Amino acid sequence: MPNEPHASAAFFVVVALLLATSALVSHAAQRLRVPAGLIFLAIGMLAGSQGIGGIAFDDYHFAFRAGSAALALILFDGGLNTPVDTLRRSLAPAGLLATVGVVGTMFGVAFVAHRLALPWSSSFLLGAIVSSTDAAAVFAVLRSSGIQLKHRVGGTLEVESGINDPVAVILTTLLTRQLLGERLSVWLAALGVLREIVIGAGCGVAIGVGARWLLSRTRLPASGLYSVMTLATALFAFSLPTLIGGSGFLGVYVAAVVLGAGRLPYGTALRRIHDSLAWLGQVAMFLMLGLLVYPSQLLDAAWVGTIVGLALAFVARPLMVALCLVPLRFPLNDVVYVGWVGLRGAVPIILATFPVLAGAPGGARLFNIVFFIVVLNALLPGTTVPWVTRRLALESEEPPPSDAVLTIESFEQLDGELLSYYVDEALPVVGMTLQDLPFPEGAAVTMIVRGRELIAPQGDTRLEIGDHAYVLTRPDGVAMVQLLFGRPESA
Repeated sequence: MPNEPHASAAFFVVVALLLATSALVSHAAQRLRVPAGLIFLAIGMLAGSQGIGGIAFDDYHFAFRAGSAALALILFDGGLNTPVDTLRRSLAPAGLLATVGVVGTMFGVAFVAHRLALPWSSSFLLGAIVSSTDAAAVFAVLRSSGIQLKHRVGGTLEVESGINDPVAVILTTLLTRQLLGERLSVWLAALGVLREIVIGAGCGVAIGVGARWLLSRTRLPASGLYSVMTLATALFAFSLPTLIGGSGFLGVYVAAVVLGAGRLPYGTALRRIHDSLAWLGQVAMFLMLGLLVYPSQLLDAAWVGTIVGLALAFVARPLMVALCLVPLRFPLNDVVYVGWVGLRGAVPIILATFPVLAGAPGGARLFNIVFFIVVLNALLPGTTVPWVTRRLALESEEPPPSDAVLTIESFEQLDGELLSYYVDEALPVVGMTLQDLPFPEGAAVTMIVRGRELIAPQGDTRLEIGDHAYVLTRPDGVAMVQLLFGRPESA
C-alpha cells in the first residue's frame, strides 16, 4: 500500500506521455495524408514491450472493454453529426453495403485466406473481422486535405460505417464459437443478425427520443452537466441493447442521430466535447493495438496479412460495392470511390480480440494478420484518398468552412437566430454595402469573416465574394434573409 501512490503516479505519467505524444505528432498524418490512427499505432508499438518504451501489455480483456467504450464514443460522435436527411437519403445503399456487402466481403476474404493455407473456419473468421468499415478514417484524411465530399458519396460512406458493425460482430461471434467446435446454423445466424438490428435500432430510437425530451426540459445547475448527460446517453444506448440481445453499436449510433436531429441545449459545445471524446477513443484504440502487438511474432503473419489486405482493397471490397450500388444506379465514379476508400479502423481491432479471449486456436495469429490488414489498408487507400477524390471529380461544390465560428449558446429557446452565410458570386448582395441591404426589421449582420480577418460590420462595409456573413434575425425574418443570402451554411 505505501508504494501505491507512486505506482499510480507512474502509470498516469506513462498514459499522459502516450496521449500527449500522439496528439503532438498527429500533424505528421496530415503531411503524409494517412489516417491518424496509423501514427497512433506506431507510437503504441514503439512504447510496447519489444519497443523502446518496454511497456508490457497483454490484457485482451481490458483492451476489449476499453475498446468497446471507445467505439461507442466514436459512433455517438458520428451520429450526432449525421443529419437525419443524410441518413434518410443514404439508408438504402448503406443498408445494402452493411448487410450484403459485409457478408460478401467476408466470403471474398475467406476464399483468399484459404488459398493461403488457412483452414476454412479461420478464413471465414478473418473475413468477418475485417468486413466492416470506418468512415472516421476517411473523413479525417479529407479534412486534413481541405476536401469536402459530395453528399451522396459522403453520406453513403458515413451511414455505412455507422450501421455495418452489427453484422460483423454477430458473424465474428458465431464463427469464433464454430472455431471452438460448436455447430453453426445459417438460419440461426440470419435470425441473430435480424434480431440484433431490430433491437439495436429500436432501443436507439427510444433512447434518443427520451434523451432529447429529457435534455430539453431539464434545467441543470451548470452547463457542463449537459455533456455528462449526453455521455450517459451514449453509454446507456450502447449497453442496454447489448444486454437484451441487440447491437449496442447500432443502438448508440441511432440514438445519437435522433438526439442530434432536435434542438439541444448548448448543442455546439456538446458536439465539440463529443468530438474530443471520439478523438480520445481513437487514440486509445490504436495505442492499445500497438501495445498488444509483438513485432517478433509479426513475420509469421506478414505474408498472409499482406496478400489478404491487397485482395480486400483491390478485389473483395470493390466487387461487393459494385454489386450493391450498380443496381441503385450509382454513377461509375461513385461506385469506384466507395469501393476504394472503405478503410478499416477501430472495429477490426475490437473484433480481433474475440478469438483470443475465447481461447480459440490460432487466435493470436489472426490478431497479427488483422494488424497487417489495418496497416496496409491505411497505407494504400488511405494515402490516396485526396488524389482519388479529385481524380474522380467528387469534391463538393459547397463553400469552404469559415476560419472562425460564432454561436449563441442558451438553454432557453431565444427569440432570434444567428445564421452563417457564404457569399458567392451568384448572390445579389455581392458588392452591396450593409446599409443598402433590404433586411427585415430587427435583422443585422453581426460579424464578417474574410479569410483570417474578422470584420466588425459598419454601414459602409461592402460584402465581397468569399465572405462568411453572420446574420442575426428573428424567426419571422429568416425567409427574407435567405432570399438575399441563400441557404445558411449550417443547413
